[in-house]
Amino acid sequence: MGRELTVALVGATGVVGAEFLRCMEERDFPVKELRLLATKRSEGRELSFRGETHVVHETTHDAFDGADVAFISASTAASKELCPVAAGKGAVAFDDSSAFRQQEGVPLVVPEVNPEDLRQHNGIISTPNCTTVPLVLSLHPLIRDRAVTRVIADTYQATSGSGGAAVVELKQQNAALAGGDSISDEQISEYPKQIANNALPQVDVFLDDGYTKEEWKMLVESRKILHQPELPLSATCVRIPTERAHAIAVHADFDRPISPEEAQERWAAQPGLTVIDGRGAGEWPTPLDADGIDDTLVGRARVDVTNPNGLAWWVVADNLRKGAALNIIQMVEWMLDDGCL
Repeated sequence: MGRELTVALVGATGVVGAEFLRCMEERDFPVKELRLLATKRSEGRELSFRGETHVVHETTHDAFDGADVAFISASTAASKELCPVAAGKGAVAFDDSSAFRQQEGVPLVVPEVNPEDLRQHNGIISTPNCTTVPLVLSLHPLIRDRAVTRVIADTYQATSGSGGAAVVELKQQNAALAGGDSISDEQISEYPKQIANNALPQVDVFLDDGYTKEEWKMLVESRKILHQPELPLSATCVRIPTERAHAIAVHADFDRPISPEEAQERWAAQPGLTVIDGRGAGEWPTPLDADGIDDTLVGRARVDVTNPNGLAWWVVADNLRKGAALNIIQMVEWMLDDGCL
């Protein structure tokens, strides 16, 4: 890549912020200067990067002066304020929130699927929702020569998708249950109901049509990334009591059949995917298998018994890594290689 970058990281003390630092270290990302930024309550915290201690500072507009890129993983409100500021100061702002994903002129990118979209931007680039990424990665190689007539995607989402506090709550509830105690109302704050030993069929708020905002995101983001504005997709998003990595059960109908064997071959040739698809016990991917790895895992391919043109499969990805930090870092790497950054 050659060129070294001044990087401003907003949300450095959060779970995605920690993953940014880990990915940059592992991938030898070209950092000349690193600015760790967060809210005022995290001012003065110390974090390690490449063996050196870095102090976290409160996020101010001046923090973006001279930055080449800004990685922003905070609230939607913070992104709406800070992304235009960073872009206005000459940085390219890479946003992890939903603030700009549907805005005209803002690329929404999975680098293995639509990297060319990165060449045209207004200083702000969005990364997709952490469930959209594995869905489009597994769908993309199947639709090169086929029309999609219907997609059903049902998700099984880890608590870290809600932030570090939700993981702590899950652990505390598990500890209470292991000790023979019941869960009190005071131990339920991150979700509407107890998450331990449970499954919650609501991720984000409900919309007027009965779908949740998370389910709507999967629809509109997949359409934008795949350049298929009429893609017929319906999702049901469920929070489950795991800590990390999201899974999706996908059923897709096409205009003509695709065999499981052909799907496996296409997935194996698709960068970013690893196929785990045997018929023996345990020869399928799980969230624990995906925890901490770059690739999205795919398996359980089978012809849909209700439609000879349909295929069903199972896909799993680390929501903090490929679903957030890694995907953004890969965007920057692609842009550096392409010369458009």
